[in-house]
Amino acid sequence: MNDSVDKLVIFLAKRDGIDKLVKTFQYVSKLVNWHVEATNPDISKRFKQWEVASGLSRKAFRTGRFLTGFNVLRRNPGSTLSLRLLAVFANAGEMVYFFFDHFLWLARIGTIDAKLAKRMSFISAFGESVGYVFFIIADFIMLNKGVKAERKLRSSKEKSVEEEKKIKEIRIDRVMRLMAVAANVADLFIAVAEIEPNPFCNHTVTLGISGLVSAWAGWYRNWPS
Repeated sequence: MNDSVDKLVIFLAKRDGIDKLVKTFQYVSKLVNWHVEATNPDISKRFKQWEVASGLSRKAFRTGRFLTGFNVLRRNPGSTLSLRLLAVFANAGEMVYFFFDHFLWLARIGTIDAKLAKRMSFISAFGESVGYVFFIIADFIMLNKGVKAERKLRSSKEKSVEEEKKIKEIRIDRVMRLMAVAANVADLFIAVAEIEPNPFCNHTVTLGISGLVSAWAGWYRNWPS
C-alpha cells in the first residue's frame, strides 16, 4: 500500500503525470456528457464544463513544453541517420503543436481575438499529426530491431546472465514502445478530427475512447517502475 502511494506521489510530481490524470478527467467527462445529454441536461452541462475546464487547464500547464523537443534531440538524436531524420521531423511536428497550442489557449480564454482559435487549432493539430506519424514510424523501426536482437540472443543454446538481462530489457522496451504507438495512434485520430472533420473521427465515442487510450497508455509509460 505504501509503495503504491509513493509511486502515485512520484507520478503526480511529474508534468506528464498531472497531464495524463487531467486528460482522463477531460475525456471521461466528454463521454459522460454525451451519454446523459438527452436524459439529464443539468448533469450533462456540468460534465461539459468539467471537460472544457480540464482541456484549458492542460493547455495552460503545457506552457513552454515546445522547448522539450530541442532537449530530446540534444540528448538522444538517434543511432542511425534514418532515425535521426525521423526524430527531427517528429519533434519538429510536436514543437509546432505545443507552440501554437499556446495561442489556441489564449484565444479560447479571450486574451487574444477568439476568431484566431480555429486557425491556431488547425496549425497545432497539423503539426501534432505530422509528429505522431514520424514517432509511430520510428517506434516500429525500433520494435523491429528489438525483435531481431532478441531472436539473435535466443539463438544461443546457453545464455549468460548478461544475455538474459538484455532480453529482459528488450521486452520492457517493446512494451513501452507499443504503449507509445497506442497513444500516438489515438492522438492522431483526435488531430485528424480537427484537421479534416468526418463522422467517424469526430464522433464523441471515437474522441472519448481515443483520449482515454492516449491518457492511460501515457499513464503506464510514466508510472514509476
